[in-house]
Amino acid sequence: MASSSNTEKAYDVFLSFRGADLRKSFVGHLYQALNQKGIHTFRDNEELKKGDQISPALMKAIEESCIAIIIFSDDYASSKWCLEEVAKIMECREPKNLTVLPVFYKVDPREVRQGRHSYQRALNKHESKLGKNSEKVTRWKEALFAASNLSGWHLNDG
Repeated sequence: MASSSNTEKAYDVFLSFRGADLRKSFVGHLYQALNQKGIHTFRDNEELKKGDQISPALMKAIEESCIAIIIFSDDYASSKWCLEEVAKIMECREPKNLTVLPVFYKVDPREVRQGRHSYQRALNKHESKLGKNSEKVTRWKEALFAASNLSGWHLNDG
């Protein structure tokens, strides 16, 4: 895949998603289809343990990708790692010319955008741990709002 920028990118696509269930179903099929088309795709194969921090290698993979596909699911916002990913993706959107494509997998885009249902519960939990006025949680909310306002795909039935 050709990049519109002069700098060579390490990956054509970066996949951001939450959970082993998606890894084995939707994301697994998407990853396989992209690779079959010769699209070099980054999919993190490690499950983070509680308390682990997002790795610098993962941040670098985001920076060195042409496209980021964010697969928002019911459990996405419960992961600090996923929230750090979406924040980094949105930070790289303009300065790194990163194309961001949201996929709303069995979740309404308004849930993500307005912080409702599972997103509200997850963000409230993060706030209770990090503080009501946490800069980190504010950054995550802003990134979720911005990403969910982009044109994407709403998939309800797989």
